[in-house]
Amino acid sequence: MVYDVNALLNHINRIRKEIGHEEVNIDIKEVLYDIDTNEMWIITNDRPDKSAIIGKGGWVVGRLREELEIGSIHVESYSDFLQKEYRMNLSLNKLNSFVNENKDNLDYGSFIALNNLIDILKIKLENLYSFNFYKYFKDLEEGPYGYFEAEKPAAIVALSGGTDSSFSLILAKKLGFNPIAVTVDPGTIVLPKQFKHNIDKLVSELDVPHEYIEVDYSDLIEESFTGRFHPCGRCSKIIEDTLYKYALENEIPIVIFGDMLATGSQCITEQICNFDENTKNESTDVDKEVENNKIIRLNLPASLSVSKLENKSLTSHYNLIKFKGFGCPLLYEVHKKFPHMKRYSIQRILRETRSGVLEPGEALDLIWSFYNTD
Repeated sequence: MVYDVNALLNHINRIRKEIGHEEVNIDIKEVLYDIDTNEMWIITNDRPDKSAIIGKGGWVVGRLREELEIGSIHVESYSDFLQKEYRMNLSLNKLNSFVNENKDNLDYGSFIALNNLIDILKIKLENLYSFNFYKYFKDLEEGPYGYFEAEKPAAIVALSGGTDSSFSLILAKKLGFNPIAVTVDPGTIVLPKQFKHNIDKLVSELDVPHEYIEVDYSDLIEESFTGRFHPCGRCSKIIEDTLYKYALENEIPIVIFGDMLATGSQCITEQICNFDENTKNESTDVDKEVENNKIIRLNLPASLSVSKLENKSLTSHYNLIKFKGFGCPLLYEVHKKFPHMKRYSIQRILRETRSGVLEPGEALDLIWSFYNTD
């Protein structure tokens, strides 16, 4: 079905008038419709046009969806896609150069899986507005061709049970990394039972081997309740070091994280990990010192400039428990005891919003969750 832009604009303006919104001039760049999924994409020139189509509280786009009898309508601004396209091209250049420079050192499985990532990145760039991960992989599974999988594990995936890490594991499996999922388990104050439910369900459904690694967080917890530092940074460092060490011990070359901020040229890096008993455990960028105990760090969602919406769209098909906020009990206890610590959590949310990972509405919901539980 083809939708005429002018007819659609008249429809939108009529709805705006009927629900009491002021009359505005709206620019629509393109309208796309997928008859198979009954989804529409309305691409506007900029964010103000997007806001006008969505309307206050989503009333305009909601009425539009009902009247057109469309399953879902996605309103996006072209200016946002320009930024996404730029970042994906940076990722593509970085991944291509990384694979070419390291093709003699990469094992065959890693080489194939990284080339599969390059392949899907190119396809997403060609379908910038309407690429859908779930539909793409479903079509692959139902077709005669698919991605080759590494014979032995080419990567481990840091799996916390949240949306970002779950998305990373699904993608790693589908792209042929033949991954092992690893979860750092400090106890229920950091890893609640509902997160473990998601972890166990997902690895079972994907048929991925998984291991919990118990880590003593007593020092981190004790210091967190002094109010001198925010726990997230130190927690992330412990998780990274634990996974790097696991990868080295099991001779797995790639560690995959769900971090969505390390886009473009930072999506894949080489890390030098030193875990000498006589020195402090640390990991550093490979360019800063002599190569020894090298690990490839891949931020998989970031390499594809994935948004939270895309993330949730794929993981929703695996019936995982949904969480409000960050979902970490330790963080909420720190917020309650030391309200000033909310400031640093909010800074993290704003950083993701500025990068385009989070929509402003999603960011507000996250920020409100800090205060809604007081």
